Amino acid sequence: MYFSDYMNTWLYGENGYYKNFKAIGKSGDFYTAVSTSSFFGASIANFFYKRILEGTADRNGWLIEVGAHQGYLLCDMIQWLYTCDPTLIGTLKFGIVERQPEVRQAQTAYIRERFGTDVQVVHFEDLSEVHAEYAFVVANEIFDAFPCELLKEEKIAVVEKDEIAWEAAPPKLLEWAKQHSLSQGEVAVGYEDFAKGMAKGIQRCDFVTFDYGEKYVRNDFSIRIYRAHETFPLFDEALKLSESFQKDDITYDVNFRHVLEAFEAAGFREEKYETQARALIRFGLIDILEQFSKQTTQEIYLREADKIKTLIGPTMMGDRFKMIHLAKS
Repeated sequence: MYFSDYMNTWLYGENGYYKNFKAIGKSGDFYTAVSTSSFFGASIANFFYKRILEGTADRNGWLIEVGAHQGYLLCDMIQWLYTCDPTLIGTLKFGIVERQPEVRQAQTAYIRERFGTDVQVVHFEDLSEVHAEYAFVVANEIFDAFPCELLKEEKIAVVEKDEIAWEAAPPKLLEWAKQHSLSQGEVAVGYEDFAKGMAKGIQRCDFVTFDYGEKYVRNDFSIRIYRAHETFPLFDEALKLSESFQKDDITYDVNFRHVLEAFEAAGFREEKYETQARALIRFGLIDILEQFSKQTTQEIYLREADKIKTLIGPTMMGDRFKMIHLAKS
């Protein structure tokens, strides 16, 4: 089978890695910005609130998270919106796109734990199910979890019995690679359908997403496996796929140019592309931290400030992670 089918089964199959709720953070295989600090979600919500005040976002629209894991990000955003303007909780509608029933159950339980019955969240299995005049859609680290093909010297990776081999690549893939000056590396599968699904039922949309990667091809393999905060390159000779299959996370760097092209074809335009550090500071992260400092103890403030260093520090998440804001009128 092609590697994309193997990776899809690895992550989303009947016994796939993401089939059930996975711990993120110290007890899991990796950290995310969401698990690092609730100020990540507050900053994005602050940006959304500014757009509402400007009239570019609709206070009667939807706030939707795609791939919400336990629901931390959406809940952190709702909490901050309530702080900014409590009436927004009554005018906005909230949604999560999540196709795994077990994960949806965990999200529902967490949302109830945070807000009781005061906040209702609608679950969608697919973005194409969303029908809205306006939606602010947010996602964190989803594009790196799309299946991908592996290309090397005009050959494509195939997997048989957990072993990788190479065969002649299909002409369509070679054509795409030539257009993007790619001779070796990952080619994501599914970006186009994802963008079309978002555009299908949402008339006006702001889509904000964060991920690690660049706006160009590396011409090298970045695909790797995470296990208990250790990283293993896929082609590490010591790595046995049969031992990691469906047990560990598998991911790769995102080609944001590919993301942009997929969304432009679906009717979106690029509003902004920048590092996570620049985006969060522009969204108001430092102002939020300053407000927080006036309402808490010095000890708690310093603890939260240290977490924020992880979000925006250039040697940590700040420069390696990028934000892209795509909009549809």
